[in-house]
Amino acid sequence: MESVASSRLVAACVLGGLVLGAAVLAGKLSRGLPVLPPLGIRRRKKKPVRVYMDGCFDMMHYGHCNALRQARALGDELVVGVVSDDEITANKGPPVTPLHERMIMVGAVKWVDEVIPNAPYAITEEFMNKLFTEYNIDYIIHGDDPCLLPDGTDAYALAKKAGRYKQIKRTEGVSSTDIVGRMLLCVRERSICDSHNHSSLQRQFSHGHGQKIDDGGSSSGTRIYHFLPTSRRIVQFSNGKGPGPDARIVYIDGAFDLFHAGHVEILRIARGLGDFLLVGIHTDQTISSTRGAHRPIMNLHERSLSVLACRYVDEVIIGAPWQVSKDMITTFNISMVVHGTIAENMDFLKEKSNPYAVPMAMGIYLQIESPLDITTSTIIRRIVSNHEAYQKRNEKKEASERRYYEGKTYVSGD
Repeated sequence: MESVASSRLVAACVLGGLVLGAAVLAGKLSRGLPVLPPLGIRRRKKKPVRVYMDGCFDMMHYGHCNALRQARALGDELVVGVVSDDEITANKGPPVTPLHERMIMVGAVKWVDEVIPNAPYAITEEFMNKLFTEYNIDYIIHGDDPCLLPDGTDAYALAKKAGRYKQIKRTEGVSSTDIVGRMLLCVRERSICDSHNHSSLQRQFSHGHGQKIDDGGSSSGTRIYHFLPTSRRIVQFSNGKGPGPDARIVYIDGAFDLFHAGHVEILRIARGLGDFLLVGIHTDQTISSTRGAHRPIMNLHERSLSVLACRYVDEVIIGAPWQVSKDMITTFNISMVVHGTIAENMDFLKEKSNPYAVPMAMGIYLQIESPLDITTSTIIRRIVSNHEAYQKRNEKKEASERRYYEGKTYVSGD
């Protein structure tokens, strides 16, 4: 009888415990409180999906950034391989920007989590296994445009065969070949630009008119493809939030043409001076009037997207005024206006129409030391000094790009 009574008592306690537990759980749920798992039972953490994308990222532009944005959307973490200088030279011709500058550029893109230097141009079986085992990569990503090796084989054939390949849509209207081509056109037509048509080439770049130039009787030429900016693309690149009520807002402006490592580094330092970095992008007309009719190489929307993709930038003014006015400082609640020591034009301090006269008078102007001695003219000089090699490289690449555009079909994605 005692054992029966004991069993009944145990059963009643267990049942009571279950009822009490259910009541507590229901109460927590009704009040929106978190429900913890029972002691001794660990909730399994979901493994992040890691995706890999590689590239030369030479003359890095908003098309590269949009590809990285799309790749990141296919996973939780994006690892990017940057191809070595030697591999680029062997497969495409000499790079315009060396590896250390390309590493700075890729690392500054807001959608990138990790960067691998000296990645191979072609993904070998050994490197692919290294990605899967050492870097825990789940998928390898590339655009819908073909990437062929010198022998004509697909650079991503192994990843496709392994079932670990995903494709994104190529960003229309720009490529490194296109940008180098714009500079080569400026070199060949600069006398025309400077003499009778104030900004003939710059206007073609801004409005996307294709132009083909025969060089010495050759049938090959340079075509400028049409970039079609949309409001959705600007939203995709934007952070989507403004400064807090007590935020220290730092303002820096400029052309930011051919966005390069020097730009990235000065933006990094400027961002460190406050809580929110606002960047003013000057109009095409302003740049043409101050730096010559052959500039800018990239138009206003292209330059704005490149700056927006930088992780140090919170917001941009698309078409910022040349002069920083009191009204502008008040409107955006700017705490500090900064400028680097390395720039295309440092004579503004001597001019009567000093664009920073107002913030200087207010005591909120600061000149900061530029970490890198690089300007847009530096990049152009690299092209000009070795223009024959880049012309040959472009002629080869333009043929494949022409085939891509001629055979292009609609690909979903953004």
